[in-house]
Amino acid sequence: MKIMEFPGNLYVVAAPSGAGKSSLVKALLELDARLMVSVSHTTRKPRGQEQDGREYWFIPEPAFRAMIAHGDFFEWAEVHGNLYGTSRAAIEARLKAGEDVVLEIDFQGALQIKQLFPMAVLIFILPPSWSELRQRLLRRGEDAGEVIEQRMVNARHEVAQARHFDYIVVNALFETALFDLKTIVHAQRLKYAAQRRSRPAVFDALQLS
Repeated sequence: MKIMEFPGNLYVVAAPSGAGKSSLVKALLELDARLMVSVSHTTRKPRGQEQDGREYWFIPEPAFRAMIAHGDFFEWAEVHGNLYGTSRAAIEARLKAGEDVVLEIDFQGALQIKQLFPMAVLIFILPPSWSELRQRLLRRGEDAGEVIEQRMVNARHEVAQARHFDYIVVNALFETALFDLKTIVHAQRLKYAAQRRSRPAVFDALQLS
């Protein structure tokens, strides 16, 4: 069975560091019981209260490289000097079961997934301005000054890729951005192709192809 024939929907959310991607996705998951998050693998160290298996699967680089060699990843990329990857088996199992899955990944991984799975919905989160993005990185208090400057440099490159995405959400006011994100998820479920995949019995009974 091809991935695009699976009944579940796949939402891919990308954003530059500090744009609010993780907070928005977390809030969306609390509002939408049908949406499941896929936990990615990474070689970076946990931050703050992050837990293995909740935010990420934290693994050593040799183990990550071995998974690449075995073809275990749906997509993978190097971001800020660390490796990130999405388990192929985990995604396929959930989509086959009819679950809607959301991925939080960088733009490189998002574009890889779009090539493998054209039905994936790509969503890019933008900050309202460069100055606001910098302030958010500073308020986060997780990175040294030089790291923040590097993140700002990377952000300009990442934001330039937004034109390749299906939807854009500007996170100026959190509540508005969350509403926009929820609207995108719901609208995708109502598209003809998505309904055909998720409710084949209805379409067959009505003789709709």
